[in-house]
Amino acid sequence: MKKLSALLIFTVGLWQAQKFTANEISIINQGNINSALPIYQTTDANQHKTLLSLSSEADPIDSNTAILVRRMKESLLSTDGGVGIAAPQVGINRKIIWVQRFDKEETPLEYFINPVIVWRSDLQNLGPEGDLSIPDFRDQFYRSKVIQLEYTDLKGQKYSEIVEGFTAVIFQHEIDHLFGILISDKKEKEKNDSYKKVDAYQKNGSNKK
Repeated sequence: MKKLSALLIFTVGLWQAQKFTANEISIINQGNINSALPIYQTTDANQHKTLLSLSSEADPIDSNTAILVRRMKESLLSTDGGVGIAAPQVGINRKIIWVQRFDKEETPLEYFINPVIVWRSDLQNLGPEGDLSIPDFRDQFYRSKVIQLEYTDLKGQKYSEIVEGFTAVIFQHEIDHLFGILISDKKEKEKNDSYKKVDAYQKNGSNKK
């Protein structure tokens, strides 16, 4: 009975993840499929529109998802110090991100499909952030110090874990991208909000995501 329930949940999840559109498939497979996809910029009106759009769930077992995941990693590796990237930043409004795990030994890059923050701490950190899609922009932002994350891998297996510190900041930044939230707009909103100031997180490098 438990196996049947798990299968039903998995099947419903796949049903909710709509198939890639013809345009998305064209972008994912353009050029050399083993190379980086161009990173969208807010300075281009059409690309900016994509960056501001909501993302839908991805089908983890679709072959195009695997290609997109691989090419997103190449896009991130092609940057100067980037520590995270979201699918909208390569023109695909789907819930897929890459994050550099500073909370793990050797700080590996890891992908996450359909990530959801199911809990976040009230305690927040204040620290610097930049963005691969916003040229010459950098500012200080408040982020929850600890989050609980749920996500799926390319086999459709679901996971849940607690993440804290700078890595939690990267997750929050990238998941914001999936909702069309850019840090340049977030800064405007924060002017009207009040936060309890706590210790700032530390990270050397560009902190661009």
